[in-house]
Amino acid sequence: MRGAVPRLSLTLLAAESGARLCAIIHYLVRGQLGCFGLTLACLVPGYAAQLLSILWFRADGHAPGCWLLALHLLQLGLWKRYWDVLRAETGGCTGEVLAQLGDVCVLRLLEALLQTLPHLLLQTYVVVAVDPAGFIPGVSAGLSLLSLAWALVSYSHFTCLLKPGHLSPPAAVILCLLLWRTGMLGTRVLALVLFARLYSFWVFAVAGLHWLLMSFWLGAQQTDIVVQPCCWRLFNCLLGAVYIFCYINVRPGPSKARVAVFYAVST
Repeated sequence: MRGAVPRLSLTLLAAESGARLCAIIHYLVRGQLGCFGLTLACLVPGYAAQLLSILWFRADGHAPGCWLLALHLLQLGLWKRYWDVLRAETGGCTGEVLAQLGDVCVLRLLEALLQTLPHLLLQTYVVVAVDPAGFIPGVSAGLSLLSLAWALVSYSHFTCLLKPGHLSPPAAVILCLLLWRTGMLGTRVLALVLFARLYSFWVFAVAGLHWLLMSFWLGAQQTDIVVQPCCWRLFNCLLGAVYIFCYINVRPGPSKARVAVFYAVST
């Protein structure tokens, strides 16, 4: 199953990117310049993952050349990393494969949260409130939802491989995780979009209150992923925004109580 994860990740990433490009062309051809500009703007946060990828290449001793910089400028840096994982798998070096898989899973999750999630919200709003018959925005929203859910599942799959004595989960477990993540994200996104359609800008007040509650809750847990106080506060604020949509476990040990608190607040 481990070898299938990067292949499926790369396939979904290509499908999502292709659907996003079709949506951009669709809005441009139909003269919907507002949706066109907002869809393009959703691409900008994704460069944070591309920049981090370049920095990690440099930290690993690979001086980024012009071609590597060009790939990241075109937002193809993660494609290159997935390709490296697939090539390393054929070589049979388990330690190198696991290290490269970890890097690309973390970067893909970051890109999905910063780029895919805003795109998903925008396209869902277009389908619900602007153009209910829009086929291309609907397909783009659906593929973005599936890609975002898979980014979360592949990250969970990698963290499972890191545990001593743990093997790759079976396909049935991966499928159940994917269905859970897809359903959770889909309902949260649809609820926010419907609320925004009915109450307009009040959705920002509701989302902001949820963000504050989750950020303070994360701070109370004293997570030790980030050591520096300023970075620790920033990390909690960013993860608090993610918790508006989904739960990500950032602490070792049993998480049943934390998941229960998250769902109690979310519902």
